[in-house]
Amino acid sequence: MDEQVEKYKSALEALLFVSEKPVLLDQLKEVFPELKSSQIQEFIKQLQEEYLNRQAGMVVVEIAGGFQMLSNSHVAGYIREFYKTKTKEKLSRPALESLAIIAYKQPVGRAEVEVIRGVNSDGTIAHLLNKGLIKIVGRKEVPGRPFLYGTTKEFLEYFGLKSLEDLPKMEEFAHLGVDVPNLSITADAIANIVAHQPPEGNGEEAHVQENSGQSRVQADPLPEGNT
Repeated sequence: MDEQVEKYKSALEALLFVSEKPVLLDQLKEVFPELKSSQIQEFIKQLQEEYLNRQAGMVVVEIAGGFQMLSNSHVAGYIREFYKTKTKEKLSRPALESLAIIAYKQPVGRAEVEVIRGVNSDGTIAHLLNKGLIKIVGRKEVPGRPFLYGTTKEFLEYFGLKSLEDLPKMEEFAHLGVDVPNLSITADAIANIVAHQPPEGNGEEAHVQENSGQSRVQADPLPEGNT
C-alpha cells in the first residue's frame, strides 16, 4: 500500500509541476477516478509537508481554489539571476486603484469607480478586462442598465490569494489613518494593501509568481509601473 501511495504522490507531483496554473481538485479527480477527494488532498498535504521539512526549492501552495507548485521564496534570488529578473507585466497605480475598488465593492459599476477615484476610468477598466482580472457580472437596475464588474479567478492567481476572504479586512486600514466607511478617497491606500497582500501560508512564501518556462517563481510584491 505504501508503494501505491508513493506512486500517487509522484503522479500528483508531476501534474503540479507541468501545470502553469493552479490545478483544481475536480481536475485531479478526473485523472484519479479511483481516489476520493479527501485522499487526493491528503497526498497533496503530505507533499507540502515533505517539501517544507527538507526546505526544498519548491513548495505546493493552495491558490484560487486549486493547487500549484512554485519555487520557494528563499531561492528567488538565484532564479532571478538565472533569468535576469524576467518579470510579469506590472499594473499601473490607476489600474491598481480601480482593481482595488472593484475587489472590495463588487459588484460595482464604472460610475461608482469613477466617483471614488475622481477621474475617468474607462481606460483602466478596459485594460483590466483585457487582462482578465475583472469581468462583467451583471447590469445595474437603473436607467441605461450599466455593466457591473467583479474580480475573476485570474485576479486571485495574480495576487496569490486562495479566495476573496484573504483580502485585507477593513480594520487593517486603521493604522493608515484613513476613513473607509464607503472606501471614499482611499483608493490609493486600498490599492497599496491589495498589491502587497501575501497569501495565507507559513510566512515563507511570497505572493507574486513569474512564469519562465516551467518555473513558477515566487518573488517580491509588485512595484508601481506604467500600464
